[in-house]
Amino acid sequence: MSGLGAASTASEDTRPRRGRRVAAWIAIALALLIVGGIGAAISAANQWAERGALDPGSAGPAGTRALAEILRDHGIEVVTVRDRTAATDALAQGPATLVMPDAPALSDDAIRALAEGAADVVLLEPRARTLDLFLPGTQPSGVAAGRAVQPGCAMADAERSGAIAPGALYSASGSSAVTACYESDGAHGLVTGPHHGDGRVTAIDTRVLFTNEHLAEDGNAALAVNLMGRHPLVVWYVPGVGDTDLADANRSLGELTPPWVSPVIVLLLIAGVAAGIWRGRRFGPLVAERLPVTVRASETTEGRARLYARSGDALHAADQLRIGALGRLARLLGLGPGASAPEIADAAAGRTGLDAGAVRGILIDDIPRSDADLVALSARLRHLEDAVRTAVRPERTTR
Repeated sequence: MSGLGAASTASEDTRPRRGRRVAAWIAIALALLIVGGIGAAISAANQWAERGALDPGSAGPAGTRALAEILRDHGIEVVTVRDRTAATDALAQGPATLVMPDAPALSDDAIRALAEGAADVVLLEPRARTLDLFLPGTQPSGVAAGRAVQPGCAMADAERSGAIAPGALYSASGSSAVTACYESDGAHGLVTGPHHGDGRVTAIDTRVLFTNEHLAEDGNAALAVNLMGRHPLVVWYVPGVGDTDLADANRSLGELTPPWVSPVIVLLLIAGVAAGIWRGRRFGPLVAERLPVTVRASETTEGRARLYARSGDALHAADQLRIGALGRLARLLGLGPGASAPEIADAAAGRTGLDAGAVRGILIDDIPRSDADLVALSARLRHLEDAVRTAVRPERTTR
């Protein structure tokens, strides 16, 4: 019966431990889920930070969501597309303005084919190649000084918008069909030319004009609406990383990585987690272990004294005696734990009336050279403690 009772007790002790371990793992899993949920919420709330510059879905300083909302307030539909197929399908719905940033991942034929279905084209920060495709004879020509300038051209939309402070400048001296506005330092901040009959292609540096950070300055907002709002639909093309028709385009890291790398990484992660669980400490209370023996303080003191005697290091032994004596004297004299040895020596000399140099010699300066000197120093320390105790507490001194 006693064996059954012991087994029952052991089983009952095991169940709470197992329950605590299970509860601990459940708590860790819940904590991970909560942290993941909070991270996802923060990521969703700050989704604009992940989008690039001039993106109509970005509310950051370099985004253009404010401009997209203003166009919608004027009754213009703004469609954001991130690949050429979607852009072509959107342009096929009717007269539309294609807003297109520079697309180095597309070939010349792909850019021409994309703009073919648009009534108007607004080029955002175009480079030399894009300018040569749509506005022959036009090329980049530096950056403006940052001051506002008047349109100074016959373009009605620019005249209605008023002055702006252009960013990048373009020269259009080689083409008579191109209209240039906002002259600065011999170049212009806006150039426009014909496109499909009564349509037009306009090139402008939008990063310093149409972004959320600068849209409210000067006539920026009016110019943006006048350039992009000539048709009821605006197709805003945002080139994606994989949207390319170039055969020799730079491949991504995933394309360059051998196919076996990803499974190996996943396997290593699983192995690391399994090893952590296997070798990790178990959850539960600490187990108190009873020591096999108890060593008395007198035996420890005697053993240490024998070690000092065997080594013949009288100075080290004297230091230990002095450290103990200084601590006891500091408590007798009411000094704090931060009192130094000279302060304790001076206080002991002052309280007992002994010579300060002699007291310092006992507590600090005298160096024992032999065992006899060490024994003598021990006796002097004891006599000094007795003298201090007698001076501090004369009523407790044994006569």
